[in-house]
Amino acid sequence: MKIPLEIHFSDMPPSEATEAYVRERAAKLDKFSRRVVACRVAIAAPHRHQRKGRLYNVRIDLTVPGKEIVVSRSPSADASHADVYVAARDAFRVVQRQLQDVGQRRSKNRAAHAEEVTLRGKVVRLESDRGIGYIADGDGTEVFFHRNAVRDNG
Repeated sequence: MKIPLEIHFSDMPPSEATEAYVRERAAKLDKFSRRVVACRVAIAAPHRHQRKGRLYNVRIDLTVPGKEIVVSRSPSADASHADVYVAARDAFRVVQRQLQDVGQRRSKNRAAHAEEVTLRGKVVRLESDRGIGYIADGDGTEVFFHRNAVRDNG
């Protein structure tokens, strides 16, 4: 992550053990994408439920270039969230899946884009001192290229 992890506790005292667990889970996000810019985690125990006890709400705001992923595991959705670690685990699992989906979409778009710009032609002019040249395609249209666009320094 490029920006340090932010952890906020609401309606409960901060816990070093919970904070360490969240940091460990957040560090694992880099395995799914190295493009994570920021991660904010908010843990709240808003009220004590009459029958189920205290249920924790975990919200994760994850920022990657061009997208923000927001996941919130609310206490009403799952009674197992009486354990803060279970609530955090569930939220991080959802974030990991969404991060993987973003990465897969990016790789598909990158592959599609690479297919679109693949051109075939013949080098018609080359100015090696300037590191530029021109390629003519089948209908005679010339396309400019720079030496940085040539594979293997060819």
